[in-house]
Amino acid sequence: MSEFTIKDKTAIAGLGETQYYKRGAAPVSEFRLALEAIQRAADDAGIPVTAIDGIASYSNDRNDSVRVATALGLPELRFTNMFWGGGGGGGSGAIGNAAAAIVAGFATTVVVYRALAQGQFGRFGATPPMRTISGPIAYTWPYGMSTPAQWIALRTRRFMHDHHITQDPLAAIAMACYHHAQSNPRAIMYGRPLTRQAYDESRWIVEPFHLYDCCLENDGAAAVILTSAERARDLKQKPAYVMASAQGSDFRQGAAAENGPDYATSNFKTLAPRLYAMAGIEPKDVDVAQVYENFTGAVMTSIVEHGFCHPDEVMDFCTFENLTATNGKLPINTSGGNLAECYMHGLELIIEAARQIRGTSTCQVKDAEISMVVSGPMVAPVSDLILRR
Repeated sequence: MSEFTIKDKTAIAGLGETQYYKRGAAPVSEFRLALEAIQRAADDAGIPVTAIDGIASYSNDRNDSVRVATALGLPELRFTNMFWGGGGGGGSGAIGNAAAAIVAGFATTVVVYRALAQGQFGRFGATPPMRTISGPIAYTWPYGMSTPAQWIALRTRRFMHDHHITQDPLAAIAMACYHHAQSNPRAIMYGRPLTRQAYDESRWIVEPFHLYDCCLENDGAAAVILTSAERARDLKQKPAYVMASAQGSDFRQGAAAENGPDYATSNFKTLAPRLYAMAGIEPKDVDVAQVYENFTGAVMTSIVEHGFCHPDEVMDFCTFENLTATNGKLPINTSGGNLAECYMHGLELIIEAARQIRGTSTCQVKDAEISMVVSGPMVAPVSDLILRR
């Protein structure tokens, strides 16, 4: 691999989260939530918040970087960046952009943040009312296909049909996330374990997704601070070094009217090889993974496309035993993830990945050396991240 990569040149040094609230329950503005999370990340890193000189976010975050910098009193804003796209595919990409800015010398200390207050601005999962409709959505929305659950359900059903997959892997993914949340007092679903019977008896949202296959809807904010590997070693927390980050999209994944030629993909077939090549590792080297669950079907296909099993091995690989800490083959979403900890558009998954490297997770994988994050499957673009001790 070329020496001109970000490998091991930066590290995550600070983690910050607000309390996570049920959608609509945040007592303060979304902007204030963003500031609180950033301040907590600076405190966690042991640096003054005014040391931040770069800001990155994703998914068209409403909290403008210049306004954030002004409110925090930053002496100088040297770098500002937004990862394109309206889904959670930008989480790892925003980390990669921040790392690239540091390696390029554009900034020294970059914060990546995401703030959501769906009660103040509207729900992601709902179809907004419109008087007129045009463009690609004119081919789907008037006919009842207008929500993310429906888009992902069709792609998941195609994958299940092609590879003779039953409901069992989806249930196992959901139950693993809820199982991990029972050890995490921060989790929205803490104290609310999920049984297979409860999963099966829950209402359909859109087949093959039951209620528990779908991500939560929350208010809150999260933030991650990156700096150079050299500086991170002298800060308060154990560094989580950025081994690799990849972002992008497969061929024609943005094709209109559900017309992508590879319909059942999670959109990582071109990213995963680049990710592993930069990191210099193979799938078998990954100790723990945080895989974005907008819906469980996308987790299943992401596991395949990152090389942890072949499509026809899904039934044997995606079991509750294999996906749970501490002895599973691939423990996933060890804080509870989007399904059971909170939905902070996947930035909380990156925080959990760093906690696994620090050794401070509430479901710690023993001797975790390499931690992966998969961001936003079945949207375009998507992104990946690998952290190491």
